Amino acid sequence: MSIKIGQKSYGDRIQDGLSNSFMRKAVSGAQGRFRSGRLKAAEELGDWEDWRTLGEEIRSHTMENLDYYLHQLSEQVENRGGTVFFAKTAEEANEYIQEIAKKKQAKKVVKSKSMVTEEIGLNKALEKSGCEVVESDLGEWILQLDEDPPSHIVTPALHKNKEQIRETFMKKKGYTGSDDPVELAAYAREQLRQDFLEADIGVTGCNFAVAESGAITLVTNEGNARMVTSLPDTQISVMGMERIVPTWEDLEVVVSLLTRAAVGQKLTSYITALTGTRLEDEVDGPEDFHLVIVDNGRSKILGTEFQSALHCIRCAACINACPVYRHVGGHSYGSIYPGPIGAVLTPLLDGYEDHKDLPYASTLCAACTEACPVKIPLHEHLIRHREIIVEREKMTTKAEKMMMMGFAKWASTPAAYKLSTKMARTTLKPWTKDEYIEKGPGPMKGWTEQRDFPAPSKERFRDWYRQREQRSDH
Repeated sequence: MSIKIGQKSYGDRIQDGLSNSFMRKAVSGAQGRFRSGRLKAAEELGDWEDWRTLGEEIRSHTMENLDYYLHQLSEQVENRGGTVFFAKTAEEANEYIQEIAKKKQAKKVVKSKSMVTEEIGLNKALEKSGCEVVESDLGEWILQLDEDPPSHIVTPALHKNKEQIRETFMKKKGYTGSDDPVELAAYAREQLRQDFLEADIGVTGCNFAVAESGAITLVTNEGNARMVTSLPDTQISVMGMERIVPTWEDLEVVVSLLTRAAVGQKLTSYITALTGTRLEDEVDGPEDFHLVIVDNGRSKILGTEFQSALHCIRCAACINACPVYRHVGGHSYGSIYPGPIGAVLTPLLDGYEDHKDLPYASTLCAACTEACPVKIPLHEHLIRHREIIVEREKMTTKAEKMMMMGFAKWASTPAAYKLSTKMARTTLKPWTKDEYIEKGPGPMKGWTEQRDFPAPSKERFRDWYRQREQRSDH
């Protein structure tokens, strides 16, 4: 898997999402729970906006001095017995990790949840090298068994229910139990425990690396990441180059924002800090530790008008607030990074060619910007993407160009505008019911198939205004 998932067109993906009533109900319910949890946690904190400002300042300062902090991080990791590799591309990262697996003669690799390893397609690369790769996060494990991509950054299997999970376990693992979530989770735990014991290499992502100490921190709720990092003798952590904070004090701020913005928790069950290799007096931890720092297009964003997109702390608060995501679900974006941040980040990392539709998957209501705990101006980035797609990349279709030229001509011709507004109500009457248009014609079809569209008013604003002026004269 890489950043792009599936080969279907944007339109087909949207239709798949709209026709999946279960997914839409599950997503809507989850968004409501996450949003209320976030608001409650923010209220309890009392000074949420001050925390947001502090988070924005930390992320902005880190990105403006990223070279310094990456250098400091790499020195600290190596001082603690680890090895650091800077990968410019996904291929370089995969080749380096494949080489480690080859040297270790690894047969089995266990992983904790990691978006960047999804982005670079690490699982496929390791499988090509002859390794069995086992995802240990419950949601990721379910999706791996079902050969299904994640649909949400924090809760990747959000689009599945317990009956579907039971069916997957039955087909792929021979499970014979019920669809009780407790029983399903216990079964997964039992299955994964053996994988942890047999694994030659453990692979993790990295929520944040602390530059001053060389520590890798993981924010989790299941405890599987601790198994990944404490049992195998070789550990590899993979991080996007922006996932770094200067100090432990800065980490405290961004983790406080992350856990509250993601699911409304003050803290997650586990916040783990790992520093280098196992010392002589320690009973667990890796004998060999590698930190792979991935660029894969991120350095191209530095210094541009989109730099603040790199401030993202992967909390998914923007996704949980997005009305478009609620209706179409995560798979509709065709990227492992869905929602507003995905629509901003994916074209930056992977180009406009395959992702030019994503910036249009937004109502520009700015709910995402309001929800973002580090104040990324997401809706403004989406607008700028649209400008670039039209003006610089010239990727609009001929039909759209003609349509916009026609609209400009019509809107700037007073006689044509006046005549059409006068005739609009009569023209749309066949599709109008109770002052709303249903199954409208032409360009209105897509909109009116999903929601109401108000019919033109009986009285035009110009007529109302003229009459008002006439009454004032008397």
